[in-house]
Amino acid sequence: MRDTPQLISDAEPKMAALQAAAAVPMPDLPVISVESSGVILVYGRNEAAIDAGRLLEDRLDVTVLITPPTVIAVPAATAFPVAKGKIGTARGHLGAFEVTVDDFEELVSSSPGTLMFGPSRNGAQSRCDIILDLSGGSSLFAAADLRDGYLRVDPGNRSAMLEAVSKARDLTGTFEKPRYIAFEPSLCAHSRSRIVGCTRCLDLCPAGAITPAGDRVLIDPNICAGCGQCAAACPTGAASYALPPADALLRKLRAVLLAYREAGGAHPVVLVHDEAHGAPLLDALAQFGEGLPSHVLPFSVNEVTQVGLESIAAAFAYGVSSMRFLLRDRPRHDISGLRQTIALAEPILAGLGFDGARVATVETDDPDVLGRMLREVALLPPTPRPASFRTIGGKRDVLRFALGELYRSVPDPLDVIALPKGAAFGAVVVDADNCTLCLACVSACPTGALRDDSERPKLRFVEDACVQCGLCQATCPERVISLVPQIDFRSGSAPARVLKEEEPFCCIQCNKPFGVKSTIERVLAKLEGRHWMYPDASQRLELIKMCDDCRVAAVSQENFDPYSAPDRSVRTTDDYLQERTDSSRGPRP
Repeated sequence: MRDTPQLISDAEPKMAALQAAAAVPMPDLPVISVESSGVILVYGRNEAAIDAGRLLEDRLDVTVLITPPTVIAVPAATAFPVAKGKIGTARGHLGAFEVTVDDFEELVSSSPGTLMFGPSRNGAQSRCDIILDLSGGSSLFAAADLRDGYLRVDPGNRSAMLEAVSKARDLTGTFEKPRYIAFEPSLCAHSRSRIVGCTRCLDLCPAGAITPAGDRVLIDPNICAGCGQCAAACPTGAASYALPPADALLRKLRAVLLAYREAGGAHPVVLVHDEAHGAPLLDALAQFGEGLPSHVLPFSVNEVTQVGLESIAAAFAYGVSSMRFLLRDRPRHDISGLRQTIALAEPILAGLGFDGARVATVETDDPDVLGRMLREVALLPPTPRPASFRTIGGKRDVLRFALGELYRSVPDPLDVIALPKGAAFGAVVVDADNCTLCLACVSACPTGALRDDSERPKLRFVEDACVQCGLCQATCPERVISLVPQIDFRSGSAPARVLKEEEPFCCIQCNKPFGVKSTIERVLAKLEGRHWMYPDASQRLELIKMCDDCRVAAVSQENFDPYSAPDRSVRTTDDYLQERTDSSRGPRP
């Protein structure tokens, strides 16, 4: 019994942290409504599809579609439509599926032994509320487990089929679904003028809920499964997670770590987990194992993949020693977004002096393995001066502030840290010798990182505002722009950097600067005496040297038509042939 007081003492900081987390209020969850009338398409390859249809016909409006060329033998006629065909494309969600069927054959007649089908046709359209896929083939949707209303099981597994049938019977009526992602289109850096820049969310969405929509993207809340990887990767904050919002999640994280530290806790390790997988695993570890180590603080989120770099930076600024993300041994969907976030955090933490494996995943379904891996986490020193700032502003503002706090709190940090490709921080490098200062990049930049100057031909750059979307690089007609992913801790207070500057060209009438001198001179050199519309010392050349106002005045006062052409004699084929004959004879004596 001597150890009991010490055990209680060790647990006190953790208990204080958990109580603080429970006391943080969370905002109301935004929801959407989804309606299903119970129209179900059972898609199969054999009699199992007919059996499923019979189990569902008393509750749902059933249609069975059999993949050809299977011949189905049934004991008697069915009370629901049966057809043959192969689904070519499928889209939609619970309550609004649309499928295109090729090799479609409608049922002509049936007998106690066989179903007979009519002629085949392609491109048949069908709509339904639910799809039960017993075909045994490829999934009709990416990340099939995340598509509400789409149930896919092995037709040879009778118990799995019955379980799917049971789920399908309950998919009628009106359902409320969380609106996981809040989206602000004006902040989206996907495209400008049909030139594509940022595709981070499109590349990461496992459910296919995000599609291009002009210069923006469109997130379908009915398809979105809430993994949150788009919000974690979005460089501008156009997409943000709403279950809960990032600021609420960080308020909870702050409360946990401050309470733990004030209660005397040291070397905290935050274990980020979800409720569906992580909570049962932690309960099993507490009931049947040794439980979590006293310095490991469980932190529950809706989806582990929703956590972005701003949460990791804030956690270390608040004094975390290490972070671990608890995942299934076989995740339900691609977790590339989380792996990219960790790969981005690693060089930043290393550049700030945090050595060792600070951020990593724990992928297991076994509570004993989880306990062992957490006990093996090294007790590494946290920041020497933990912060206590409150989260204010958007995700990127919080990230800047958290990183700035870390930079100021550690000894001998690197001023500039190179980051992996795809990072949302970095510099723009311009080949000044070949840049013409057309300023197309300035027009394309969605964040104002690239700027012009109202007084002189000048291209300026504010690194702190750059999200490395690539629109400037894709828009530049001269292809002289390149991106350098990095984080420069001095950029927050640095003035705009001049990337290219030239002498302006002044109007020959009013002397007002209106263009780039080298560009005007280059145009004049290419046109003067080399183009039939611009003979030497022509009036048209003088117009090029004028600003817009003076050019209009000159044209109107002198009745000059800038588009008129000098008289040109008509030349025929005979003229060209005669010239060729004369040239072959040589000069006359």
